[in-house]
Amino acid sequence: MAAGRLSFRNITALAPMVRVGTLPMRLLALDYGADLVYCEELIDLKMVQCQRVVNEVLETVDFIAPDDRVMFRTCMREKDRVVFQMGTADPDRALAVARLVEKDVAAIDVNMGCPKEYSTKGGMGVALLSDPDKIEAILKKLVTGVSIPVTCKIRILPSVEETVSLVQRIEKTGIAAIAVHGRFKEERPRHPVHCDYIQAVAGAVSIPVIANGGSLDLVRTHADVEEFRKATSASSVMLARAAMWNASVFRSQGLLPVETVMEEYLRYAVQYDNHAFNTKYCLCQMLRDKVESPLGKQVQAAQTNAEISEAYGLQEFYQQTQDRLQTKRDTLQRSSQPSCPVMDGDIITMAIKFERREYPPQITPKMFLLEWSRREKLEQPRYKTVQRSQDRAFQSTVTVAKKKYRSSLWEKSKKFAEQASAIVCLRVLGIPEGRLGEDDSGLVCKRKREGRSNGNSEEERGKKLHVEAEASEPAAPAEGEGPNHPTQLAGTL
Repeated sequence: MAAGRLSFRNITALAPMVRVGTLPMRLLALDYGADLVYCEELIDLKMVQCQRVVNEVLETVDFIAPDDRVMFRTCMREKDRVVFQMGTADPDRALAVARLVEKDVAAIDVNMGCPKEYSTKGGMGVALLSDPDKIEAILKKLVTGVSIPVTCKIRILPSVEETVSLVQRIEKTGIAAIAVHGRFKEERPRHPVHCDYIQAVAGAVSIPVIANGGSLDLVRTHADVEEFRKATSASSVMLARAAMWNASVFRSQGLLPVETVMEEYLRYAVQYDNHAFNTKYCLCQMLRDKVESPLGKQVQAAQTNAEISEAYGLQEFYQQTQDRLQTKRDTLQRSSQPSCPVMDGDIITMAIKFERREYPPQITPKMFLLEWSRREKLEQPRYKTVQRSQDRAFQSTVTVAKKKYRSSLWEKSKKFAEQASAIVCLRVLGIPEGRLGEDDSGLVCKRKREGRSNGNSEEERGKKLHVEAEASEPAAPAEGEGPNHPTQLAGTL
């Protein structure tokens, strides 16, 4: 009954490819006409530790590892056409992962074709082909344990007879379809695909057979897909490298220039906050022999999606996307947080954002808090700032008179996070913060408020004031390192 929800007959699919089959590439393949898209192989040991998180900013569902890495990201656009492929050698763990993702994907696939060491050393990938009992146990557990179709992808065995025998045993587990990569486990993409093996499998089972491995010399355009299907007698075709090089191979109208494909891919990567190194890897695969061109060298040198966007002349699109996402992030944070003070452990919190336009150019809440502390003969405010790894946002806690204050909202910069924590402290204590239109409190002298200083320009006065204030606060030592780890930072005005 579950298998009837999704058809594997007469379809063309994006094959699972490590580092390639992430959300931007999957969406691009669907745009160009792919019927199904497989994610890259994701290892059960890593996935079983993940937490399912609805990302309201990106409008995605994210499966996040304990170290805050996004292991799998999907969205409603592909929900009924994305197949989740896992690497596993354990029936119970496989079922746990399948149940974790089954509400967000169309089917579950077990990888039995990867020859790479990272997969085989754990008994996964092609290592499973030598253990039919384990194959049977895993697939039966999945078929009976989830409500969506279960499939698997294999490589061929040394003889046609062995291959057919294994596939017939697999069919009896109740899976919905089987993909066959027509190469032996020791063969690589440079070796010709064995269409006769796939043809033998297709004639021996009643479930749909998906032919894979034709990108080397059989499939270069959309018209070639049907020829490959006929050559293998398969129900369907799965494309890997042909799609990686130019995803428009799925277009019935013909290939698009790879430059167009790269730009459309990059737009998805920016829109869905794809990891920059993954974005760069996929673009370099599309560049192929042009990877040493001026554009290729610029892409290889890039470290962020912003720099990659600049290489393709998409700076404006990148900035507009970031602004839109930040606005959405701010709106969601405000709507979900209380505006009155709340105790979070020993920290007093409020949902406060620092809006620079609400303050004069030469005045900041941190300045007011510093002056008030001096007047009250208190120690200077101490700021401790952390950076969140998944979106690189900042949150700061300020300590004043042995009490801690923090905004529950995250800011786009360290300085803004510190200003927000200062505002929380000032508002809780009922102290002026220097906003436009606020009565003069006397905390900051009139000369500084009005910016009059010996005829100096307003810009020079602002810079001088910033430097003086910055020097008045001792810097705290940094703790932690690396862009993917929470970072403790010193406070600055």
